Amino acid sequence: MRIGVDIMGGDFAPEATVLGAILAQKELPADVKLVLFGPKDKIEAICQRENFDASVFDIVDAQEVIEMGDHPAKAFTAKPNSSITVGFGYLQKKLIDGFASAGSTGAMLVGAMYTIKAIPGVIRPCISSEMPQFEGTPTLLLDVGLNADCRPDVLYQYAQIGSVYAKQMYGIADPKVALLNIGAEPAKGNLVTKSTYEAMADTKDFNFIGNIEGNQLLGNCPADVVVTDGFTGNIVLKEAEGLYKIIRKKGLTDDFFEKFNFENTGAVPVLGVNGIVLIGHGISNDKAIKTMILQTKKMIEAKVSEKICELYK
Repeated sequence: MRIGVDIMGGDFAPEATVLGAILAQKELPADVKLVLFGPKDKIEAICQRENFDASVFDIVDAQEVIEMGDHPAKAFTAKPNSSITVGFGYLQKKLIDGFASAGSTGAMLVGAMYTIKAIPGVIRPCISSEMPQFEGTPTLLLDVGLNADCRPDVLYQYAQIGSVYAKQMYGIADPKVALLNIGAEPAKGNLVTKSTYEAMADTKDFNFIGNIEGNQLLGNCPADVVVTDGFTGNIVLKEAEGLYKIIRKKGLTDDFFEKFNFENTGAVPVLGVNGIVLIGHGISNDKAIKTMILQTKKMIEAKVSEKICELYK
């Protein structure tokens, strides 16, 4: 297995990313190789300082950087030697099995669509996030920011994609799927959620259990997968991040609250594309980068992309 890592992605690159790769390497089995995309001289200098043998990695020299303020589509083509552009080139040629970055979300999404592209049959790929629960596996929420406006058929497809993810990553045989709404009753919501509910109500494509409200999402959610549009999902995700900041500021410590810590959640996967792509938080430190890499390994092993492809054959 070969995992690609964008060394220039994130606010604290290349320091945090190289250190994160070193931490991850120490936990990875011998048959997993990390392929680092970024300035070779800087990567080797950090490894030397840390007394770590840089030859353990495959280093692909990429001297350009797509900055957070760059226009994603323009930068992806205008900077052919950027760590993100070169990384996606390797993923497209199947020289790596997955690609992870804490860099520009826009550039990562553009890269995915320009190179490996959407799975044929997928209307719109999405990004998803795990919502912490008191016990057991987290609940998968999708979309959380890629598509602000979604038609009912897109949301229906998210339910299928999310179900595959829950089966492969969580080992749940028949994941329960819910639609995020302002009430549990079928008639509640706006035109989109009402129409989506009608489409999902009698489906045999997944295990639909109905609507859930926002106050059911965290802690003890009745569903394994919760579907919503990217506008709503992103607000929910940012609210959860804000809640964790308040908890830390108040000095509260609890194992459950630590599940909100981005260091422990790794990254959000892009689902519905022909490959394994993960996007980490821009403020990722070395621990968060390590978690992102280990999560990428797990997704590759679970064959998530391949299983989603099987839905539309």
